[in-house]
Amino acid sequence: MPPFTGPLLTQINLPEDLKKIRLEDLPQVCDEIRRFIIEVMSENPGHLGASLGAVELAVALQYVYNAPFDKIIWDVGHQAYAHKILTGRKERFETIRTYKGISGFPKMSESPYDAFGVGHSSTSISAALGMAVAAKLSGQTERHHVAIIGDGAMTGGMAMEALNNAGVSNANLMVILNDNQIAIDKNVGAIKDYLADIVTSRTYNKFRDKVWLMMGGGTKYGQNSRAIVKQLGNALKTTLLKSGNLFEAFNFRYFGPVDGNDVIRLVKLLRDMNDIKGPKLLHIHTVKGKGFEKAEKDQTVYHAPGVFDKNTGAIREDKCHGLAPKYQTVFGRTIIELAESNPKIVGITPAMSTGCSLNLMMAKMPDRTFDVGIAEQHAVTFSAGMAASGYIPFCNIYSTFMQRGYDQIIHDVALQKLHVVFCLDRGGLVGEDGATHHGAYDLAYLRCIPNMIVSSPMNEEELRNMMYTSQLEGMGPFAIRYPKGRGVMPRWKTEMVQMEIGKGRMIRDGRDAAIITLGHVGNYAVEACAALEKTGRSAAHYDLRFLKPLDAVLLHEIFGKFKKIVTVEDGSVMGGMGSAVLEFMADYGYAARVSRLGIPDHFIEQGSVAELHHECGFDTQGIIRAITDILIS
Repeated sequence: MPPFTGPLLTQINLPEDLKKIRLEDLPQVCDEIRRFIIEVMSENPGHLGASLGAVELAVALQYVYNAPFDKIIWDVGHQAYAHKILTGRKERFETIRTYKGISGFPKMSESPYDAFGVGHSSTSISAALGMAVAAKLSGQTERHHVAIIGDGAMTGGMAMEALNNAGVSNANLMVILNDNQIAIDKNVGAIKDYLADIVTSRTYNKFRDKVWLMMGGGTKYGQNSRAIVKQLGNALKTTLLKSGNLFEAFNFRYFGPVDGNDVIRLVKLLRDMNDIKGPKLLHIHTVKGKGFEKAEKDQTVYHAPGVFDKNTGAIREDKCHGLAPKYQTVFGRTIIELAESNPKIVGITPAMSTGCSLNLMMAKMPDRTFDVGIAEQHAVTFSAGMAASGYIPFCNIYSTFMQRGYDQIIHDVALQKLHVVFCLDRGGLVGEDGATHHGAYDLAYLRCIPNMIVSSPMNEEELRNMMYTSQLEGMGPFAIRYPKGRGVMPRWKTEMVQMEIGKGRMIRDGRDAAIITLGHVGNYAVEACAALEKTGRSAAHYDLRFLKPLDAVLLHEIFGKFKKIVTVEDGSVMGGMGSAVLEFMADYGYAARVSRLGIPDHFIEQGSVAELHHECGFDTQGIIRAITDILIS
């Protein structure tokens, strides 16, 4: 049964259809979009809460602006589902985040209404400013440029860099700060406190409402209105708030805060603000999960809740009894064990505490866990500072976001041989979040850094042992990368033991060919070897465990015995583990036929992890096929 669309939403396929709707009927349009999102998301999981909160904003933007001529740039994209529905993708919305379906994030190649591709935080202001300056150079003075950024994304240093540049650009730029006080977990830091001060200051808000009424409650700004704002605004904001206005310090005209879930007022305000040239910022306050009771009450869980009942909001229980745990759970439980016996261990994450399970340690040891906000570069150097002072930081960052702290890994950690443990969660293909979130490159970009230890566990026991080993005295920079999702060991809580750095293992002997694996995908090789044996083919299986340092003894053994080798990794084949094996072969003068399986040299779109592993050819069937091909070639 197709999802509910409602009498007004049925008429809307593109923004020009929305513009035909009467202003007073826009609240009903918002209600219908919200119900449509809930119905689709209940069966096809996605980022629910943020998009529900931003429905009115998406409607107002398309009602006022002339997209795609006017450029509307969303930050991250978690809040852009209504935008997709209104811009020609309503009929395909049920395919969002599915294999061969539409992306869960704005994507330039998908629609001309997606002015800029997003997925990582804090990029919108920079991109919009670049477009605004380009338009100015081209003489397109009538084009509007709007950046929508969540308050969580404001903690990213890139957003502050963009504000700093935009404030002196005189570009025709509108920044909308969608303040819902939460990213995935509750926002942290001084900016969060500053925004809360603005929102909750009764005296300031009384002043703001009086000015609003003096300007006619949303009529066109006249000279007298502008004079009032100019004469009273800056001085009173500074007096009535605890500190001066941050955004006006960046030379932005600041307006707000206003109710971002009042679509009629938003439309009127946006229309009026269009006449004001130069950089300006509208601060709106929205409710994450708006209109869906469960999502409003538990905003972290309903950020991306999985499958749920569209009527009650009850999340469909994962039948996990007897199944292996998620790697994230193993990390979260294990770091608590280690921290209880080693008082120097601290946990650090840039706004990913629930996703990576560091929230478990946060609950037990709040003084030894640090959520630094969406600020990956800072997280790495903050970790380096703690390591330089004798502590052992476990810095947990999703692999795709670790890319943002690459210079800090090299300059601030590795160069100084500091004892920082990087736990790279969601290494490899992550599934439905697609190209912006796959952890495809960490193996390649880490193994070239001097002083780094790079490891990847094949199962939960190895993850625990790597974590135990990484915190021992005498270690330096140590990276452990593991995938999103479940492992393979229902009974996973084994006693931890020290691992020999750079030491791999032979899992299965064989006579015809060798399979070399790194990480969780080694479990596919176990299945492939068993299946090949039934066909009369015998493949040996070796698990490297460490990409750096490589186990030279093990590789000498492999090349001394086999002339046909298949390498398997859930990472980029360009520069990854397979490349390291080829380099070893060349360095030592071996001659063998090596077939490399992994993520190919193009961006992989969304789909289930199983679908994407199959597409890339390194699931069980892919390994069987590669061994068969190499043996008959």
